[in-house]
Amino acid sequence: MVDEGEGAWSEQAVDHFLRSQRIEARDAAAVRWFHAANSKARAREAARSDVHMIEADVVLRGGQGGNGDPIMAHPPETDSDNTLQEWLKEIVNTDKGIKLDFKSLEAVRPSLELLEHVKHRLRRPVWINADILPGPSGSSSVVDAKGFVGTVTSFFPNVTLSLGWTTGWHPDKHNKGYDWVTVKEMAQICNTLPQPVTFPVRAALVRQSVSELCWLIQQSDRYTLTVWTGEEDVYSVEDLLYIRENFDKTRVYYDILEPQNSEFRKAIVA
Repeated sequence: MVDEGEGAWSEQAVDHFLRSQRIEARDAAAVRWFHAANSKARAREAARSDVHMIEADVVLRGGQGGNGDPIMAHPPETDSDNTLQEWLKEIVNTDKGIKLDFKSLEAVRPSLELLEHVKHRLRRPVWINADILPGPSGSSSVVDAKGFVGTVTSFFPNVTLSLGWTTGWHPDKHNKGYDWVTVKEMAQICNTLPQPVTFPVRAALVRQSVSELCWLIQQSDRYTLTVWTGEEDVYSVEDLLYIRENFDKTRVYYDILEPQNSEFRKAIVA
């Protein structure tokens, strides 16, 4: 029996926000993001902002191998002024969707136990994210795919999975994109999953991977892309517009930083 709150979890975010009249067209670029809402101040700012989705990072206090509470921090940080429990308390009082990003398998189960306590108050998109495969110039230190997907689906069989690759980006060399081996391995992991899956892809690497990523999301109508960016990455609004022209607009979300975020949004309404 699917919980009523969880019903929204299996709906594509673009459809949820269109149905609730928060966006005007079935265009995933219309969904606005608040990134790294980890500290209490950032979470409060995100809760009061006009975004649709709030992204935040979860680790165990004390870091990898730590057995502390789930807290809101991005490695290498291992401490925070905000626990996941406090963060959820703040965010459930909004109408915003959430994306929780996990860097270790150890943090997943205790976090999902906390999420279970508030799921009836989360009738909006909920995404659970981890990098489960090494990608272009990426670290081999990934979250175990089988363990992650198994743990998440044992709690919430309908939740949207956000499954990514570790990546690197270097300003002084040619950066390779997502290759066929990497993309086909991801397709194989996901082909038996029944719920929506979004693939986070690094903005500076997408242009050189259009064929591969187009093929990937054509494997199922449950698949979408979420374009993200590293703080030091060099990429242009033209790169973002190129992505927009080459993919179905209903299936690509943009969780990107300023100034490109505002410039891109201006360009697509012009």
